[in-house]
Amino acid sequence: MSLSDRRAFLLGLAGLAGVAGCRFTPVYAPGGAGRVLQGAVRADDPTQRNEYQFVAALEERLGRPESPRYALSYRIGQRYVGGDASRVQVLGTLQYVLTDMATGAEVAAGRVDGNAGFSTTATQLAEQAAAEDAELRLMRVLADSLVLQLITVPELSGS
Repeated sequence: MSLSDRRAFLLGLAGLAGVAGCRFTPVYAPGGAGRVLQGAVRADDPTQRNEYQFVAALEERLGRPESPRYALSYRIGQRYVGGDASRVQVLGTLQYVLTDMATGAEVAAGRVDGNAGFSTTATQLAEQAAAEDAELRLMRVLADSLVLQLITVPELSGS
């Protein structure tokens, strides 16, 4: 293939890519679901440590609810599973419902799952610190997974 043939081929591909991508809208572009959710989601008040960690992680991603448009109710479940003598997995589930506060209509509902692990080979104090760190990482994973699900909801992106 000569140099001019390669250029023509690459220009043709670039043109096709432009046509194929015309429906792509960045999540954080004006009007995108990421922007719609920024500062607009108010989670239920936390009552337990893992709920506080989850709400803090959610607010890191979406910002504090300045003018909340959506109410998020959630339930967190978590359990420990020992893999072997020196490793423990913390498995977590977040069930949620996102409601439009103005209309009371359910915008999204679902479930996200996550896990984090920690080592049990150290002292009791080190093991406790590792378990708490794994729980914090799990709440961050659940918050990330929730945000990823919410930004794909058509009602939030105007699609």
